[in-house]
Amino acid sequence: MRLTRKTLTRGATTVAAGAAALSLVACGGGGSSSADAFSVLVNVENTEVPAVLDTLSSGACQSEGDAMPVEVETTPQTNLDQQLQLLAGQDALPVLFSAGNAPSLTAELADAGNVADFEQVLGDLGLADQIEPAAVSTIENLYGGFRALPFEYNVEGIWYNTQIFAENGIDEPQTFDDLVAAAETLSSAGIQPFSASGEQGWPITRLISSYIFRDLGPDAMQKVADGEAELTDPEYVAAAQAIADLGAEGWFGQGVGSIDMATSENQFLNGSAAMFYMGSWFLSGLNDPEMNQIGSENVAFMPFPGVTGGAGDRSQLAANVGLPLTMNANLVNDDTTPWIECIVENYGATALEQENRVSGFAVNEEVSDVPELTSMVQDRVANTATTVLWFEALFSAEATTTSQRNAAPLLTGSITAQEFMEMVQADL
Repeated sequence: MRLTRKTLTRGATTVAAGAAALSLVACGGGGSSSADAFSVLVNVENTEVPAVLDTLSSGACQSEGDAMPVEVETTPQTNLDQQLQLLAGQDALPVLFSAGNAPSLTAELADAGNVADFEQVLGDLGLADQIEPAAVSTIENLYGGFRALPFEYNVEGIWYNTQIFAENGIDEPQTFDDLVAAAETLSSAGIQPFSASGEQGWPITRLISSYIFRDLGPDAMQKVADGEAELTDPEYVAAAQAIADLGAEGWFGQGVGSIDMATSENQFLNGSAAMFYMGSWFLSGLNDPEMNQIGSENVAFMPFPGVTGGAGDRSQLAANVGLPLTMNANLVNDDTTPWIECIVENYGATALEQENRVSGFAVNEEVSDVPELTSMVQDRVANTATTVLWFEALFSAEATTTSQRNAAPLLTGSITAQEFMEMVQADL
């Protein structure tokens, strides 16, 4: 097996992190990766990328693996940002490395000359068309440029129970007004319309940002990040109010604030709730016949509905890059680019076949036995040009915590929409 793994310990990183952060911008980063290894640093929780790279090393990319074996190093997710700062300060970043937890760190590394511009790298290789436009859109929105590769790619929206919809004469909602009408019909029939984890909070704030994007357009949250708008502006508060109104009707069920993620998933999978906002990573549960008691044939996916008269539209899917890896700009050379070329051309099909995972890479060969829902998501990705982010994507850590902690109280009426937005805005 050509792929080797080693885990970086936390102690040295913690000691040096402060100095590394200070020297990050000053140090350009020459890269000290051994010339005979294609070095990759990922968070230890990321088992998919190493597994697929190992498959490629002995398959489609065997010649590249023989010339430059893959060497994988891992570090805990919670330690990733510190480790990247340390390595950058030592001019020792590997060829590929997981993008930092904070998108701002990737931008910081790029400003210091440590992150490759994939528009240029793939353009020079003639491979720009091998990355789905939707994935490029999401990466540019997150990182301020095409600075990462989408080793996993997720779209988000509302999964719904088609059998329940059909039995109650409900068509897929096209507008938010349609969604409200559908919820009213379901509630009148004794069916809980929505499931969400109030304990986690973010499945609720995702609904707020979805409404904002549909109403104000795909750049609405960027305007907040840039200081051109504030969450306390009336049109932003109106979005929080629209979601609060859903909660005021009791449409998320009893005790939403204490519902954890597993319970919210089960409420949909056992047919207790008709709709569930979640990303395509939920496919693992949907495709598991033991978990999915309603049957995958009774599940469909819809983008968040449009807002009448809004500047956004349903074609602009909410999306995120689940496993983004970027490249050391100083190690883009004739030794490493053959590996990049092989990954870009083959990772999409291999991950889909081996891991049942949708990536942002083009799928260049037919893959058999792909579950229908997974295939549907892959088609959605391939046919989407513009994407939007999520509520906290451009927030500080403090604002993110405030947002997610207060999402359930917004639904239950413990705080008002105005108060919710004021608290989050104060932390930005």
